[in-house]
Amino acid sequence: MTSGKTRWGKRIGIGTAALAVLLGGLFVAGRTPDIPVAVLRAKYGSPASRYITLEPGLTIHVRDEGRRDGLPLILLHGSNASLHTWEPWVAALKDQYRVITFDFPAHGLSGPVPSRDYSGDAYVRVTEKLVAHLGLHRFALGGNSMGGGIAWRYAVAHPEQVAALILVDASGKPVPQGSKPPLGFYLARTPLLRDIAAIITPRSLMETSFKQSVSVQAIATPAMIDRYWELLRYPGNRQATIDRFGSYSPPANTEKLRSLSMPALILWGAEDKLIPVSVAQWFSEMLPNARVAILDGVGHIPMEEAPERALAPVLPLLEAAAKAETPPLSAD
Repeated sequence: MTSGKTRWGKRIGIGTAALAVLLGGLFVAGRTPDIPVAVLRAKYGSPASRYITLEPGLTIHVRDEGRRDGLPLILLHGSNASLHTWEPWVAALKDQYRVITFDFPAHGLSGPVPSRDYSGDAYVRVTEKLVAHLGLHRFALGGNSMGGGIAWRYAVAHPEQVAALILVDASGKPVPQGSKPPLGFYLARTPLLRDIAAIITPRSLMETSFKQSVSVQAIATPAMIDRYWELLRYPGNRQATIDRFGSYSPPANTEKLRSLSMPALILWGAEDKLIPVSVAQWFSEMLPNARVAILDGVGHIPMEEAPERALAPVLPLLEAAAKAETPPLSAD
């Protein structure tokens, strides 16, 4: 005669097996594989693309375009984005300026790094290494979202190099106590969920996330969603993203913003849901030589949502910086 304990043990075993089969089925059905590097480079690279090894294990995708004698402008992309986010601005500016864009490690066509350090400080160091590699001494510097946070931190570390600073919906304001962190940070710090997120990344999730970030929904084309989704599947980039979110810590040197005297533009989408437009006012209070431009009907990514409108207030800043950097003509 079978005891109740034995029957209960069998039920647990059957239940566990059924759950394993279910999870296995979900894994097989939902798993999104990495895309080979050669395939991604062929699709998302360009004739201007270069893959520069800055140190062993650190190779980044760089585009250095425009006039070689023009004022250099370095543009830094945001979290989970790539240098492609700046393409509309590059096209408009390269006849007059030298425009440099690149993919941070674990973004775009730049892969993960052996150190697994994707902190803000690490990204500032990557920018330093690229600046040194290109032999730049003075340049304008801009960034969106995470890239904006890296831009002002670079300016704090090297104010003598930055002729003008452009912050586009930039990160950096300390998060108020008691606020709820984004879903990505929660997933990255939950062991089982982060393991799943590193291998199951449905396109629909990327589409929903992108549409929540922008106000101009017309830019959320199938090609745009594919670009964000497929570049995330560069080998190792998803796990690196989990590492980056899981180890995130806010910048500790925000008070040093007050020491920056270079001309600055604080550019913001009025309908930004990720970093609210109120943060623009905070930056304007911190930066002594800044002006603010707010774009109505625009969300978190102005340079993609409304490229011409977003660029309009940037042009006078660059023109003034270029004139300041041009040596006067000889009297002879």
